[in-house]
Amino acid sequence: MKQILMIRVSPRGKDSASRSVADTLAARLTDLYPSAKLVQRDLAAEHLPHLDDITLRAISTQDPAEAESLKEAARQSDRLTEELLESDLLVIATPMWNFGIPAALKAWIDLVVRPGKTFRYADGGVLGLAKDKKAILLVASGGVFTEGPWRPWDFVEPYLRQILGFIGIVDVQTVRVEGMNLPQLAADAVPKANKAVEELAL
Repeated sequence: MKQILMIRVSPRGKDSASRSVADTLAARLTDLYPSAKLVQRDLAAEHLPHLDDITLRAISTQDPAEAESLKEAARQSDRLTEELLESDLLVIATPMWNFGIPAALKAWIDLVVRPGKTFRYADGGVLGLAKDKKAILLVASGGVFTEGPWRPWDFVEPYLRQILGFIGIVDVQTVRVEGMNLPQLAADAVPKANKAVEELAL
């Protein structure tokens, strides 16, 4: 493994459960792959822009002349996309907000899911171009969404698996940090997730 890309999303710093478990995973990955480059991208600190008209045109045009004229607008997306494509393993550590992903993570996704770069249309369908990569999702939530009555309300893991599969990343493992807002579960949520991290097939 040459490069690992770890995306951290939560703005809560040391109080973030997803960041805490990501630290555990980062330590294990560093021990397992000491020569691999670990790229840490903090979306809470970076404040990626949401797509505007110019950026959308810049990253989606198939016209070489237009692409050249808009290359400055596509520069940030180009950098993030290449970073993803150069990585063997993608880690996304995110909280669940209102049953979905935070806007910061959606902004990153919109900048790296690009026609001609991470996917292309072919034979009436779509071919993912970010192949032969693995992904690990670290998802923190206030409630429990892997079972019980709230399970249908989880729009984080299904969406992330779908969008990663769309660009060719189908080997995806998930670690959940659940029950952070439930007194009877909160104290054990991070330790249980850390144990799950130690049991991941890496």
